[in-house]
Amino acid sequence: MILPIVGYGDPVLRKVGEEVTAEYPNLKDIIANMYETMYNASGVGLAAPQVGLALRLFVIDASPFSDD
Repeated sequence: MILPIVGYGDPVLRKVGEEVTAEYPNLKDIIANMYETMYNASGVGLAAPQVGLALRLFVIDASPFSDD
């Protein structure tokens, strides 16, 4: 599922993110949705607060820079 990306000024961007452990509910789904959202936006990285989640979590795909 592609998640909505929040804009500048959204309150979630100022919150302290919650620690995430391997037991966090639906963690695999959250990560999969974040990757799908990132690729849909032609990005190489995405932090959870950018999609409205106050979590200490980010995804990254540096493969576009593999030639560098």
